[in-house]
Amino acid sequence: MPELPEVETARAGLQAHVLGHRVERVRLHRADLRFPIAAEISSLLPGQRIHAVRRRAKYLLLDTSVGSLLLHLGMSGSLRVVEPTLALKKHDHIEIDLSSGLSLRFHDPRRFGACLWQAFDTEHALLTALGPEPLNNDFDGGYLYARSRGRQVAVKNFLMDQRVVVGVGNIYAAEALFAAGIDPRRAAGEVSKTRYASLASAVKAILRHAIARGGTTLRDFLDPTGNPGYFALELSVYGRTGQPCVKSGCTGLVQKVTLGQRSSFFCGVCQR
Repeated sequence: MPELPEVETARAGLQAHVLGHRVERVRLHRADLRFPIAAEISSLLPGQRIHAVRRRAKYLLLDTSVGSLLLHLGMSGSLRVVEPTLALKKHDHIEIDLSSGLSLRFHDPRRFGACLWQAFDTEHALLTALGPEPLNNDFDGGYLYARSRGRQVAVKNFLMDQRVVVGVGNIYAAEALFAAGIDPRRAAGEVSKTRYASLASAVKAILRHAIARGGTTLRDFLDPTGNPGYFALELSVYGRTGQPCVKSGCTGLVQKVTLGQRSSFFCGVCQR
């Protein structure tokens, strides 16, 4: 699933192509994805000018004066800005023609994505319970420490809880815990405030670096122009089962366990 850096890469790419342009026409090639496609996308979006392109967690919002198009890429979704004459791909489900003469296409083979509508001056129900953004100032070690008291859930699952903090998915949670030297299996309530400060800093640093590098190359992810991200070339533990730890002087090997039905990778020596 595309994680926060991939979605932020998509946001930046979309902004360059759609900001300030008017929606001329919307063409839907199916009625639903993970949820039914909102009727407002056909009835209200045409004729509106896009005045902002935002990201909230892993959702993209294209703001207009009457409301926002709310997009989620799901497991395999991607957005491309193309010439409208380009032949449709099999799983191009939504086309949005713009006043620039280009077309925005939502491609989703597995159909786990979403195309929804957020009315003007409201917040969609899917966004209301979300935690803070990890790159904002209100996310820090003190916040994580306070939220974790009494929690017996594994710290990796705690970090991936969207009610605690948004957008820290499986890959980046594993990488941040490695950078902070924290065993992902440790109970969240047993991690000290000092170590949470290290973890929050690691989350911010890794996400910023991944965004700068264009996100992590996953099998199904492409940015709006079709270019993959490159952060996967620099992963320290994710997907490296049995390989030596990359930390200087550490003799450990990367191990793999399952936490919350997700594969988790860590060094059994330097993460504790």
